Amino acid sequence: MDIQIEAATLEDLRIMMAIEKQCFTSEAFSREQISYLLSDYNSISLTAKVNGEIVGFVILQLENQDDIIFGHIITLNVAVPFRRMGVAQKLLFECEAILRLRGVTECRLEVRQANYAALRLYNRLGYIEIGLLENYYGNEHGLYLKKNF
Repeated sequence: MDIQIEAATLEDLRIMMAIEKQCFTSEAFSREQISYLLSDYNSISLTAKVNGEIVGFVILQLENQDDIIFGHIITLNVAVPFRRMGVAQKLLFECEAILRLRGVTECRLEVRQANYAALRLYNRLGYIEIGLLENYYGNEHGLYLKKNF
């Protein structure tokens, strides 16, 4: 399967929202939030396409905390029929490559504690747990992960 990674645009918003709603329920980002993130100068937004169709996307922001600039993955989504096919991994690799080009050496993200498939992927790619986020996803806990490169 050939997965193409491209910069996301506002024209992709409708499809991105449909995928966002497949992946999240009550904590899904709103149309307005995704639209804002797509146009924010501190954001990097990418789509994954198979045969010209968007099947996943990622949005990350550059953040500064205690004089450390890092990439923060805000949302990473893959349409249900395309999961476990390397889409998320390819999106993550591209995010990390962009961060390296910008001189950023750390990436962070949050993940639901019970999302074992995502946790396996993140761990395999070198992300480590740096904190527990109690009730981050409503009544479910999240984990705060990071990777240095």
